[in-house]
Amino acid sequence: MTYLDYNASAPVRPAVIDAMREALGQTGNPSSVHGFGRRARRALEEAREGVAALVGAAPDRVVLTSGGTEANNQALRSIAGPCAVSAVEHDSVLGAAPDAVRLPVDGNGRIVLDGLAERLERARPAVVSVMLANNETGVLQPVREVAAIARWYGALVHCDAVQATGKVPVHLGELGIDLLSLSAHKLGGPQGIGALVVREGVGPAPLLCGGGQERCRRAGTENLPGAIGFGLACRLALEDISFTPRVGALRDELEARILKVAPSARVLGREVARLCNTSCLAMPGVSNQTQLMAFDLEGIAVSTGSACSSGKVGPSHVLAAMGVPEAEASSAIRVSLGWASEAADVDRFVEAWTRLFTRTRGGNARLSASA
Repeated sequence: MTYLDYNASAPVRPAVIDAMREALGQTGNPSSVHGFGRRARRALEEAREGVAALVGAAPDRVVLTSGGTEANNQALRSIAGPCAVSAVEHDSVLGAAPDAVRLPVDGNGRIVLDGLAERLERARPAVVSVMLANNETGVLQPVREVAAIARWYGALVHCDAVQATGKVPVHLGELGIDLLSLSAHKLGGPQGIGALVVREGVGPAPLLCGGGQERCRRAGTENLPGAIGFGLACRLALEDISFTPRVGALRDELEARILKVAPSARVLGREVARLCNTSCLAMPGVSNQTQLMAFDLEGIAVSTGSACSSGKVGPSHVLAAMGVPEAEASSAIRVSLGWASEAADVDRFVEAWTRLFTRTRGGNARLSASA
């Protein structure tokens, strides 16, 4: 099996599994005052420190949540007033602010800065939300520039950094933002745990009430094993300095080989800065559903876009916002690599892609011409 769907969920790192297994053997509620509870509290706060270190924040600014979706919802639904969001945001942002002003992007999927000030002046949003890296294309957004403009009009700035964390440097202060969403399972941690990181002086209201946990910002007994796995995954991501050059080289080789086989193929968002691990590939004339099934039969896992919306019928809202023609958008798949990816994974994918292209689009002629 070849797993190339890290943007949906990365395999859990072995050290994280070991740490969580040990945590599951411990007894104690972090809110209890006896020895068992105090030991659990220490473990929870050590995990929180690991999360905070990854994004340059103080530990007490980290609110542990059930994942990125909850963090996005708390960031946007707990602040009174209108919202403005980029047109390529994750569904959890669009769903949390269904009436938000949609900020347009260009053909590469980057938010259009020209005219942004005028749009914000008209809308006067209480909060602006722009993701750091797109989950479908990997395209990086100019978050610092957006934040500077939004602050001029008095808006708070939220950034969904779920896909970016662990792949590019993320620092709350350097980005100039107020709220930051994270998720463990994108970077080798467990599913079901994430965080909303808040700037000093910003106090989003809790979505869950009825307890004093998380400094009264999220009620409910904390997911201690999940938090321990999350914290360790963040520390490991900080230590993995070879991630970007190694995985980036694999992704670049994959794209170069595909384009050599089929010059008419397209890598969406390729002209601008992207995550090193992500490639959105359009195979001319072959639907993404056909590709998905064919690759799955060969034991290769890729996706047609966001895992949160891949079961829905209809084109990607991200590619539509980029102005990608529907026929091309319907032939696009997402290939995403990660910490355990190897050259053999690229080889298997390129070989399978070539066979499918040859079989369905008469690629033999192209292959013969380029031989």
